[in-house]
Amino acid sequence: MGQGTPGGLNRQLPGDRKNDGDKKEKKFEPAAPPARVGRKQRKQKGPEAAARLPTVTPLTKCKLRLLKLERIKDYFLMEEEFVANQERLKPQEEKTEEDRSKVDDLRGSPMSVGNLEELIDENHAIVSSSVGPEYYVGILSFVDKDQLEPGCAILMHNKVLSVVGLLQDDVDPMVSVMKVEKAPLESYADIGGLDAQIQEIKEAVELPLTHPELYEDIGIKPPKGVILYGEPGTGKTLLAKAVANSTSATFLRVVGSELIQKYLGDGPKLVRELFRVADDLSPSIVFIDEIDAVRTKRYDAHSGGEREIQRTMLELLNQLDGFDSRGDVKVILATNKIESLDPALLRPGRIDRKIEFPLPDIKTRRRIFQIHTGKMTLSDDVNLEEFVMTKDEFSGADIKAICTEAGLLALRERRMKVIHADFKKAKDKVMFKKKEGVPEGLYM
Repeated sequence: MGQGTPGGLNRQLPGDRKNDGDKKEKKFEPAAPPARVGRKQRKQKGPEAAARLPTVTPLTKCKLRLLKLERIKDYFLMEEEFVANQERLKPQEEKTEEDRSKVDDLRGSPMSVGNLEELIDENHAIVSSSVGPEYYVGILSFVDKDQLEPGCAILMHNKVLSVVGLLQDDVDPMVSVMKVEKAPLESYADIGGLDAQIQEIKEAVELPLTHPELYEDIGIKPPKGVILYGEPGTGKTLLAKAVANSTSATFLRVVGSELIQKYLGDGPKLVRELFRVADDLSPSIVFIDEIDAVRTKRYDAHSGGEREIQRTMLELLNQLDGFDSRGDVKVILATNKIESLDPALLRPGRIDRKIEFPLPDIKTRRRIFQIHTGKMTLSDDVNLEEFVMTKDEFSGADIKAICTEAGLLALRERRMKVIHADFKKAKDKVMFKKKEGVPEGLYM
């Protein structure tokens, strides 16, 4: 036992070696220095703290937010540029508005409308108005002198009558109203018993506009115009509406009384303007209703109004067959009193065809009754032949009035069908009013 004691003291076990390794690895490390020295720091306030950026770890959400903020920044830059441009252009707009107000002050309000008679030089001209003589006036500098030409419509200062502007649309407003924009609904099928008249007006008005080569092949010139005459209510205006409905040409309609104007020279000027517009819009048709208001026979006039009417008549004669050719402009005249018209109008060369509209005969009456009763609800006892064969002189307008009055009488009694008694009452009422209120056979 004594011999083994020294050797046993020097032997080390495996567990003891491990503990020794742990002791060697653990070395002395000094403590970390404090983050601050001295007193405790307070949180910063004010603009410095606001400008201080926190430490941001770049993540995917941060990248997306950065892109979004960059787009917002671009939008703000564009808005800033737009506002800057508006601020830069605003003085120019204000200056333009100021210049415009100065020009309006120079022109005066209101302005007079006149005609340019003659250009003297670049700054002076001779002008005239409808209510006074001619004047030698100046032309303001802001007027476009390249567009000024003799005969054009101009704007004049209301006091000194200087030229302050030019009317761009030199078409008379009255002529613009005469143009038929929407075609009438009446067609040739709505005209009963006027087959010969329809054929004549087609040959004289429609065919020369649609097929002019037919007249060239046969070697004749197409008619320049036609006149429709006859009793009132025989279908003259209705036929003109059917022509406007069937043709694609420009249709200008005017009443003869519209050509009579108040001031001297306005009537002939309106006639010239009418045919000038018709020539610009050719092919066109000019329909003048109640032409006897202007085209009476010439006589010695004793007043200024009568002389003005005769000047308008002479200008119309010149436009119908004057020195200048009318081209594709056809004229339709209508009147109830052809005997009162001037012979110079009715001669060949101005009016080549005279189409008469007589009172309807039995066949025509039957056709007109069929047209006007076609959409009516008639009772079985209605006998239209009784009214067709009557001896009373009916015009087409009278027959239409009879059918309309019969329908009104049926509505008065709350009936949806028209009976024979309604037509009899309507006929008596229409004939009573036509004969100026004197019942038939009252004084026999």
